[in-house]
Amino acid sequence: MGFATDAIHAGVRPDPTTGAVMTPVYLTSTYAYEALGKSKGYDYARTINPTRSALEENLKVLERGVAAYAFASGMAAITAVMALLRSGDHVVVSDNVYGGTYRLFSKVLEGYGLSFSYVDTSRIERIEAAIRPETRMVYIETPTNPIMILTDIGEVAALCRRRGLASVVDNTFLTPVFQQPLRLGADIVVHSTTKYLNGHSDSVGGAVILARTEHAERIKFVQNSVGAILSPFDSWLVLRGIKTLPLRMRAHDEAGQKVARFLESHAKVERVLYPGLPSHPQHDLARRQTRGSGGMISFYLKSDQAAARFFTPLRLCALAESLGGIETLICQPSTMTHASVPVEDRRRLGLTDSLVRISVGCEDVDDIIADLDRGLSAA
Repeated sequence: MGFATDAIHAGVRPDPTTGAVMTPVYLTSTYAYEALGKSKGYDYARTINPTRSALEENLKVLERGVAAYAFASGMAAITAVMALLRSGDHVVVSDNVYGGTYRLFSKVLEGYGLSFSYVDTSRIERIEAAIRPETRMVYIETPTNPIMILTDIGEVAALCRRRGLASVVDNTFLTPVFQQPLRLGADIVVHSTTKYLNGHSDSVGGAVILARTEHAERIKFVQNSVGAILSPFDSWLVLRGIKTLPLRMRAHDEAGQKVARFLESHAKVERVLYPGLPSHPQHDLARRQTRGSGGMISFYLKSDQAAARFFTPLRLCALAESLGGIETLICQPSTMTHASVPVEDRRRLGLTDSLVRISVGCEDVDDIIADLDRGLSAA
């Protein structure tokens, strides 16, 4: 059906016992068998839970996959994807990934024999140059966090098919409302459901959605074996949040466009990074590949000292980690979300102290702009 209809109804069925329209929160660790060897399809809650199953079915439909699996965090979801690999395998990664992803790859998984090459994946020739005989996967963020660089998903997916590699896309920033990587040829999509899918800053979770059955079977096995599952209550929160996802994303996008234009016109702002602006170097790709630019904006102030002054007078924009909630959140990536990235790499990527990232919320946009103007005046 239409996307908004699927967001509300996919995976959701009236409760067979009471007819309740909303999926119940099934707070149980185990299930009674009808007889030896005869269950009702449920045996143990780490393996399967009706609330989590409803969310997974919903995500599968929205991302147009063959299966979806929900995890305890976005990082748990990414870790499960890496379990598709073996010691000695190599991965090509966007060089401006979220700091937690970089930390997992460099500080944990390299210790288990995986290796990673970080390249500008917006340049297909750089991906090709980084591929080795032992390469098994290309992992991209698009847009990247927080420099907002886009990668052509279809182009990367085609390269991966030719070379026999798995293509993975982190779709957290844009969600399936604005971008559906599996439809563009990608094999795997990952989400931090903590962000826009839940949308209310009251749950932590992650998800993996698969285009290929063999990947789906492996991720299902890993989810059950490792046990980093999303709890029934968090599954219910995300499922509830997704019902308003199309409405919220349109609001984020509308406000994001206005805030980006305000920032670009302000004398205290050096540069704005937002694919929805014609000034973004990949604006044409954004128009081809996505149906909106959302509420994530990064911008540079004139100096590091200006940034230190900018945050102090803010009243509405909360100085906080995370993103994607209905409230506006703002941060300094160099000291917060990307502090785990080595200093020399941060400088090379442009993650200076003058860089500010804002997750534009659903408040009245004039109030958001007025608050930013207070900060900019102090800067």
